[in-house]
Amino acid sequence: MLQVQKNTKYLKFPFQFNTEKLVHDLSLILDKNWIPHFNTTGYNGDWKVISLYAPNGVESNIYALTTSNSTISETSILKECLYFKEVIDFFKCSILSARILRLGVGAEIKSHRDHELGYEDGNFRLHIPIVTNSNVQFFLDGIELTMLPGECWYTNVNYVHSVINLGMSDRVHLVIDGERNEWSDQLFFSLAPKESFQAIIKENDSPETIVRIIEELKYRNEPAAEQLINDLLLKLTKTQQNLDGNKTAD
Repeated sequence: MLQVQKNTKYLKFPFQFNTEKLVHDLSLILDKNWIPHFNTTGYNGDWKVISLYAPNGVESNIYALTTSNSTISETSILKECLYFKEVIDFFKCSILSARILRLGVGAEIKSHRDHELGYEDGNFRLHIPIVTNSNVQFFLDGIELTMLPGECWYTNVNYVHSVINLGMSDRVHLVIDGERNEWSDQLFFSLAPKESFQAIIKENDSPETIVRIIEELKYRNEPAAEQLINDLLLKLTKTQQNLDGNKTAD
């Protein structure tokens, strides 16, 4: 049972997906082009991605952020993976992104927050482990979560979280970002009270952090990277304006 908490930081859903079918579909894409995560300073070791749903169906677009002029659709890789498609279709909501993320042996995702990716923000992130091991450590706001193959978890990644794979095999998850709707409300509120999904106070990314991410993205000659750079430049401007406003008030 989940512990009582003021804000719901995570949920384990009461359904299980078929692990054999998940592993089978994973075997179909092992030789595909796994793309390293763009934020190279945010992790150590091997952390790679394959997109299943992406803006305009472009499989090289591994970014979870989307823009209003993009149409989210299946990539060609998903068309080969019938069970992945069945799992994604289980969720009766708009899909914002769906990706396979592989964390290699000895790899570590450093402590960080994601931007407005909690249920209270109108969207949500789901993790469905495909393969993992007992020495994977996933911490969310200081709480260690043990996610097993075929399970489905919601994690509010507005909270600080990190992952390290201390085992002898890769950790591979199907990660789905969905848009909140009436169907998801019924699911979420059947497991936790509506009032437990509240915005949290969090630090804004510093201008230095945003500039560093922009510089890393410039090395990737991809339309999706240019799109994300533009979004971050807008965020940088707003962040700097807020800082300047605070200085004036002082």
